[in-house]
Amino acid sequence: MINKSIAQAVLDEALKTGGDFSELFMQDSESNTIMMVDGSVEAARYNRLVGAGVRVLKGTKSAYAYTTDTSEAALLATAKAAASAIDGVKEFENVSFSVTRNGSSNPKIPFSEVNNARRIELLRNGTKAAKAYSDEVTQVVANYMDFDNRIMVCNSNGIWAEDRRPRTRFVVRSVAMANGEAQTGHEGPGLGMGFEAFEKIDPEAVGKEASRIAVTMLHAPECPAGKVPVVIDGGFGGVILHEACVHSLEATSVGKGNSVFCGKLGQQIASPIVTAIDDGTIEGEWGSVHFDDEGNPAQRNVLIENGILKSYLVDILGSRRMNHPVTGSGRRQDYTFAPTSRMTNTFFAEGNDDEEEMLATMGDGLFAAKMGGGSVNPLTGDFNFAVLEGYWVKNGKILCPVRGATLIGKGSDVLLKIDRVGKHMWMGQGMCGSQSGSIPTNVGQPRIRVSEITVGGKGGNL
Repeated sequence: MINKSIAQAVLDEALKTGGDFSELFMQDSESNTIMMVDGSVEAARYNRLVGAGVRVLKGTKSAYAYTTDTSEAALLATAKAAASAIDGVKEFENVSFSVTRNGSSNPKIPFSEVNNARRIELLRNGTKAAKAYSDEVTQVVANYMDFDNRIMVCNSNGIWAEDRRPRTRFVVRSVAMANGEAQTGHEGPGLGMGFEAFEKIDPEAVGKEASRIAVTMLHAPECPAGKVPVVIDGGFGGVILHEACVHSLEATSVGKGNSVFCGKLGQQIASPIVTAIDDGTIEGEWGSVHFDDEGNPAQRNVLIENGILKSYLVDILGSRRMNHPVTGSGRRQDYTFAPTSRMTNTFFAEGNDDEEEMLATMGDGLFAAKMGGGSVNPLTGDFNFAVLEGYWVKNGKILCPVRGATLIGKGSDVLLKIDRVGKHMWMGQGMCGSQSGSIPTNVGQPRIRVSEITVGGKGGNL
C-alpha cells in the first residue's frame, strides 16, 4: 500500500505540533452485494473503498483526519490537518518501525475468482427452499454479501501491521401471511473466510429456517406479560450479553464514567456460574481479527470469570483514560472513523447444566428460542429486546409458540439471576454500531436460564 519511508514521514508530520502518539491507517477493500426478491435480482453492487486516516494523541486529547487520496502529498496534508488540532511543539524523535505484524488470511477461494452467476445461484437455492416451505410464505428477500478488506496500520510506537480480512454472509428474510396478518422470519449466517464459506453455509437450510420461524409465529397467540423465568437458547441469544453487559464494559463508556460497571474490577457482578469472554482469535469466525485496527494482536479476553469482573475492553485512548492495559479491541468500520474499543466474538462460556432440565424445572415462563434486535443504555444497563421466536412454558412443558414477546430489564440484575448455563455453546452473526461505525461481531452462548425477567406482551393467560 505504501513504503515505510513515506509512512515515517507522515507520522513525523503528525507529531510536529506536540502530539505524543501518531497513527496512520490505510485501507483497500472490495465488496459485492446482491439482493434477490422472490427469485428476481433487484440489486447488484460492486464497491471498492480506498483511503487513509491519520490520528494524533496528546494525553487523552485526540484528533483525526482522513482522505480518499493516498498519494504522499495528500497523506502529509492529512497528517498536518490532524496535527493542527494539537497545540505545542514537537517533542519526539523521528519514527522508526521495530515491530512488524502480518496476519493476512488468504482465502481458499478468493471472491475475485467468483462470478455473479455463482452468487445468484446461491440466492435462488435459498429462495426456492424458503418458498417451498409453506404456501403461507408470501415474500422472500435473500441477500448475498462478501468483503475482501486489506488494511495497514502503523504508529509512532514502532508498530507496522498488515492484514487481509475476507468475510461473507448469506441472509434470508421470509414473510408469512394468513387472514390479513403477517410475520417475519430471519436467518443470516456469516464467516470470516472466502467463498469457501459456502462449504459450511447451506443456502437451502438458511431459507427453510427463515420460513419456519415466520410460519410458526404466524399461528402463535400473543405472549402474556409479567415477571417470569426465561430460558434463552444459544447462538444469537448471546445478544443479551452483547447489549446488556459488554457494551457497558467498553472503554468508550467506562473511560468516561458512563457505565454501570465503572470501578468494579475484582467485584462480583454476575452469578458464580457465569463466565463471559470476548475472543478475536478464533480462526474463520465472523468477528475475528489477527490484530485490531490499532495494530495490537487480537486476544482472548476473559471479561467475567465465575461471576467476578476481570477486565474491560480497552483501546489505546481508553487505556490512557483508565490506566488499563490495551486488550486488542480497537476497531473501526473503515478509514473514515478513528478506532474505539469494540467487541469481536463475545459469548458466555459453556457450563454444566442440562438443557432440558432448565425447561422442566422452570414452572411457567418463556422459552426464547431466537432473539431479535435490542437496545441498551450503557450508563444504567437498562435494556429492551425483541424475541423473534418464543414459546410459552407451563408446568415445565412447552405449551405453544407465542409472538410479540419482549425482554425488559437491567443487565446488572440479569447477570446475577442466571441460575443455569448449558453445556453446548454456539454463535450467531450480526453488525454492531457504535462511535467507530458498524463492524462485524459474533454473539454466542449456551442455553441459559434467568430466574426472573420482565416479559412484555399483549396476550392474556394461556
